[in-house]
Amino acid sequence: MSVHPGPIDAFSPVEKRLYHPASPHEVSQTEMSLQELQRSGDGWQMADALLASDDANALVAYFLQSSDSWERCLLHLICSLSQGEPIDYAVMESQHSDIASRVVISLGPTQLLTAIWFATTLVEDVGRTSSESRLTSAWTVYGHGAWEHRSGQQELAPLRTMIPYVSPPLWDRQLFEVAADCWTELLGTFGQLFPPESMEHLEKFLTGPNAEELLLLIVAGEYEPDAMAYSRLLLTYGEVQLPDLARKSHTATGVVLIDSLMRLLTYDGYAGAEDDICIPAMEFWQAYSEHLVDEIGTTEPWMDSARQYLVRVLNLCWSKIRMPSEDVYAQWTSEAKGDFRVFRTDVVDLLQSAYTLLGSNIFNNLATLALDVLQKQMWLDLEATLFCLNALAEPISEDDTADKTLSILFGSDLFAAMTNDAIDIPSKTQQTAVCLIISYNSFFERHTELLLPMWNFLFVAIRTPAVADIAARAILTTADSCRKTLVSEIDAFLEQLEYLLISEDLESGPQEKVFGAIAAIIQAAPSEEQKIWSLSKLLGIVEHDIKDCEVFAEHQAPVGAEEKGLRAVGCLASIGKNMQEPDDIPIDLESKPVSQNELYLATVWTPSQDRMADFMYRVAGALGPGNGDVIEAVGEVFRTGFNESFPGPFVFSPSLIEKYIVSTSLRSPRLEHVLLTAGQMLLAHTSAVTTRIDISATWFLEHMFQLIAAMECKSSHTKDGGTMLTEKDNPSNEPEVTSSCINLATKYIPRYLHIFLLNPQYGDHVINFMLLTIRSMQCPEIMPRKSAGVFWTALFAKYDLKLAMHKFLEQYGLQATQTIINNIGGDCPRSELEDWAEPLRQMVSTQIRSKQWMKEALFSNSFPSSRVSDAEKKQFLEQVMLKPEGFEEDCPNGQRFLAGLSGDELRVYIVNERLVPCGFFEARTPALSQLCVQFLDDGNSGTLPPG
Repeated sequence: MSVHPGPIDAFSPVEKRLYHPASPHEVSQTEMSLQELQRSGDGWQMADALLASDDANALVAYFLQSSDSWERCLLHLICSLSQGEPIDYAVMESQHSDIASRVVISLGPTQLLTAIWFATTLVEDVGRTSSESRLTSAWTVYGHGAWEHRSGQQELAPLRTMIPYVSPPLWDRQLFEVAADCWTELLGTFGQLFPPESMEHLEKFLTGPNAEELLLLIVAGEYEPDAMAYSRLLLTYGEVQLPDLARKSHTATGVVLIDSLMRLLTYDGYAGAEDDICIPAMEFWQAYSEHLVDEIGTTEPWMDSARQYLVRVLNLCWSKIRMPSEDVYAQWTSEAKGDFRVFRTDVVDLLQSAYTLLGSNIFNNLATLALDVLQKQMWLDLEATLFCLNALAEPISEDDTADKTLSILFGSDLFAAMTNDAIDIPSKTQQTAVCLIISYNSFFERHTELLLPMWNFLFVAIRTPAVADIAARAILTTADSCRKTLVSEIDAFLEQLEYLLISEDLESGPQEKVFGAIAAIIQAAPSEEQKIWSLSKLLGIVEHDIKDCEVFAEHQAPVGAEEKGLRAVGCLASIGKNMQEPDDIPIDLESKPVSQNELYLATVWTPSQDRMADFMYRVAGALGPGNGDVIEAVGEVFRTGFNESFPGPFVFSPSLIEKYIVSTSLRSPRLEHVLLTAGQMLLAHTSAVTTRIDISATWFLEHMFQLIAAMECKSSHTKDGGTMLTEKDNPSNEPEVTSSCINLATKYIPRYLHIFLLNPQYGDHVINFMLLTIRSMQCPEIMPRKSAGVFWTALFAKYDLKLAMHKFLEQYGLQATQTIINNIGGDCPRSELEDWAEPLRQMVSTQIRSKQWMKEALFSNSFPSSRVSDAEKKQFLEQVMLKPEGFEEDCPNGQRFLAGLSGDELRVYIVNERLVPCGFFEARTPALSQLCVQFLDDGNSGTLPPG
């Protein structure tokens, strides 16, 4: 930590930390901070300020902790006091030997008192500090050097001779804290420093009455400095000696030591909020458990006793994770709450590790405990138990016997008790029970007879605000995985949902999840008629929010109108997502051919689609056309149908989506989401097995050109007949819109490129767009820059382009290459180099003029770096072009050849000769293939004559 010199206020916190109980590492950091103050240019001014203060301790600390030796410090101080300013040390040394007596006589009362205070405090601190703290620091510094550069053990021998001198202070309560921290530092840094006899000496202390006295303080929650130092020493010892400690778990000494480590968890204060030791203690027990896991298979007698200690620790952890009452928890600081959560997470890790050792017994015991505390209505104990069971969900999933235990637990009155309105159950207990349902969702898939009581509990739990979101997630999760089983109850669920929304006003997130859950069950209905009827009822419930939205808007209550309207559209989107056919549904080979069903399906869902479209229009009308949240939410509804293979309720007519897209302008909020919807619609119809949407693609393209024109991206002619964007047409002015337009254009490349780039009526617009992509690759905004790079990567990769496209690339390829090379040459951040390597890679692989373009770009005046020599540029060019990527094909004689075009010459290479090609011709024509085969059959390799 860097400390800047300043007034005395800057020194005081450092001095206080020096005398505050802390670990050796913290003391070392504080000393470094103090030394920075002393070495600074204002160091003596700081000393003067301390002289003027009434804090002699601070003055002593300032000089005592110096990084340099200060001999005859008291004499130097009184000489400086007598002069009223610091005097040179050499001047003082040159004076007569009786200078001290002469100077003391000249001191005034205040100066003399200051000198006496300094001398007294110095003697006290030297007695305490020099013998222990400085010994610790010296040992640590020397030991680190010896340990890092050791060639054997001889470097540590001098240190070992000093160990007997640091051990006795452990029994001295006045020196214990410093001595314990010394041991802790050295043990944790290089434990092999201590010979066996020294470790035995330490164990004698840790198992003796002095340690027991300190341990009792910890158990009582009295965290005085000596007790904290003892806990650090004990835990460090346990960590360093863990293998030996585990093996000694059945011996008298081992029993006391492990019992002491376990008793660090016995204080009944809450972890983090009241108990500061249990969290580092958990780190030891996690390491202990992992060590035992590594020793699985051993037949040594110590293993059984070691396991039993772990069982006892788990019991202690169960009591430590119990939640406080809601009133107590509300009074905790955010830091205390965070530490408590960390401890509970550590317990999860310990449980999962211990399961490997203890097996299903631990799981069965917890389930039995859950039933016991449930019967006694000990709700916080139940929460702790369910929390532990939740932690074991993953490891127990491979145990075939677990279902029997879970059936007893979930088949009990667990859910019934929690739905009893007469019982006041803490929300945290409900929340943990819901988490348990999510974790054991696969169990309910196998035991569907327990689904209904579980769902009834969830629909009660969702009424509690603190539990609503996770309860809704549990409803959605179980509905999605058990949809076929729940189809028979769809009417009851719809009634339950309607009743819930009448009695409770859920927030948007939970309500959308519940609507999605009902939709998932509707999807599993066996007939389209049943799906249509159930969806109609569900849409009727959605319409309640639509009507409320209109009422709020009519009464000039925009907040309520927006809440109801957006929630309604969000529910439509959730319905659409969850009515999609699951990926794991098997194909019905006996179903009617698609051609016989598509027309019927497209027609039968039209009323539902019209109704949902009306909902969205009504919300947009109530909230206004400029509401960005509505625009975005409507796009999400449309996108839910893009991935469907067959007509369905959310496969809206293209004309409806076209209207949504083209009704926006540059001033429309969330325009990027609108263009995203257009792009995803094109992407959904890219595959050859999907229906072409050329009309929609044309509408989207023209709208994109209008947006670009609105951004004033116009071209101007250069002297050489080329075109370029004017300076005012900077993509940085509208980075999100520019990026979205380029992303949309990229979606045209796989299937709709002919509409985009090869339509003569769009000539000027295409020119403007291509120049926009080149300018975007140069702009400082990351979004348009990356989007343009992706566009050119896709364009270069489209190797089966028509002849007109070849001319098009010839026109803009050099400019694009120049920008790509400039970015690689220094214009782009280093983190983006891989992004720009991809378009370069595609260009080299597919484009005839790639080497020519790269050469011109590398040696142009616009290349950004002046530190790259021509030789390095040439080497780069040759390395990039080294790998043959051109026309590759099998010859009749088993050989493989590559054909490349360089200028007017066709070059043919045997693959294994690794000759350097100069560019490649991508057209695979039979005539070219036959020419290459004949050329190789004649035993040639090299350059064919022109023609």
